[in-house]
Amino acid sequence: MAGEPARGGREKTNFANGARALWACGCVPTKSESRIPRRRWGIGVLLGSGILVSFLDRINLSIAGPQLEKALNIGPDGLGFLLSAYLWTYTVLQIPIGLVVDRLGVTRVGRWGALLWTLTSAVTAVAGGFWGIVAARFLLGIAEAPSFPAVSKATGHWFPRSERARATSIFDAAAKFSNVLGIPVIAFAVVTHGWRWGFAICAAISLVYFIAFWVLYRDPSADPRLSRAEHEHILAGGGVPEGLSGETSLDMLGYLLTQPKIWGLAIGFGAYGYSFYLFLTWLPSYLVSTSGMSVLRSAAYTVTPWAVATLTDLLVGGWLIDALIARGGDETRVRKTVLICGMLLGLAVIGATRTTSPAWAILWISVSLGGLAAAAPVGWSLPSLIAPKGGVGAVGGIMNFAVNLMGIAAPIATGLIVKATHSFIGAFLAAAAILVVGILAFIFLLGRIETMPGPLPAASRAPD
Repeated sequence: MAGEPARGGREKTNFANGARALWACGCVPTKSESRIPRRRWGIGVLLGSGILVSFLDRINLSIAGPQLEKALNIGPDGLGFLLSAYLWTYTVLQIPIGLVVDRLGVTRVGRWGALLWTLTSAVTAVAGGFWGIVAARFLLGIAEAPSFPAVSKATGHWFPRSERARATSIFDAAAKFSNVLGIPVIAFAVVTHGWRWGFAICAAISLVYFIAFWVLYRDPSADPRLSRAEHEHILAGGGVPEGLSGETSLDMLGYLLTQPKIWGLAIGFGAYGYSFYLFLTWLPSYLVSTSGMSVLRSAAYTVTPWAVATLTDLLVGGWLIDALIARGGDETRVRKTVLICGMLLGLAVIGATRTTSPAWAILWISVSLGGLAAAAPVGWSLPSLIAPKGGVGAVGGIMNFAVNLMGIAAPIATGLIVKATHSFIGAFLAAAAILVVGILAFIFLLGRIETMPGPLPAASRAPD
């Protein structure tokens, strides 16, 4: 089985138990950590690269949006549906694919997923007509469905809790940085060669990532390049053990759906997802339609808030959280403070409704995205921090289902609001209202950030 140790499993478990005991009594000197190899950070960069590539596939359509509206003779409502098409299949598969990742492991699912999304990116570049592009985006959603549940589970395997915020911020910042890197490149390709070239470039980059993942990624127990000292460091610091839970996938899912903590996570992060996908899908078209900018000039403006988001993601959502916890800060208080304050800053999108200046609008949107980006690594790290054994993929799937369900709603609702009002004001106010609901869910439902107990074994349950 993919989740079981492939080599030296029993020996490493014994070492890990001893290391945990030393860690608990404070006998592991901090200075020794500097001598621990850093293979895990190379894996973190690899995982972040995969998320960056997958988000290039998501933003290319939003950049080509103004061209596609003319080429396909569609309005804002039609473009909104097209922008959301990828997320229909992606979202439907989040919960089942999370269960599959728990059963088959990150290595196997990650390889097949990367291969399939390379092929479907190429298909999108040659698709014809409105429904042809929709079908290609449906296929891409299927191919990329494992990305976040697999990366979240891999991060739990490869990093101790004390490093989880920084590790998570690598792949979450990559999602934001994809806009900084991809928007200028894809916009130039679209303007000079046509919208199909944006998809062709993404297909080529996806192929490179597939080869890299196949060659470099293994679960920790199967990685020949991982030293025993580093593996002990990971496990002693609360790294998620490999292996299956004693429950079937459906039993685990049923148990998780009864837990208020899981509902708080899903509702709260779903609210984040609405604003995130509104900006991801509509920001270039917003600038073109409200300010009369060219595609290339709108791309230059669009880069700014995503650059701010990349920095706050890494510095606040990643480094600051781990630093405060390392200095003795309560883990729950630190993570929830950043989470809630970041969501509150997301309400700055309201400021964009009070100005007609593109520069001021981008400033307010930068504050909003920067706050949301600071909160995001906390959210993405939660599955590996709170899930019972064998349930990280399932928790990640539930959370990502909620995020992307709102990701479907955001571009469609925005398109309908813009068509009805000829303005983005209502769309931005709707995003702010949804953020308020998410903040309340985090405050009242999420509770302490700690590992949940698993469901009772079948033999221990009371008979009906």
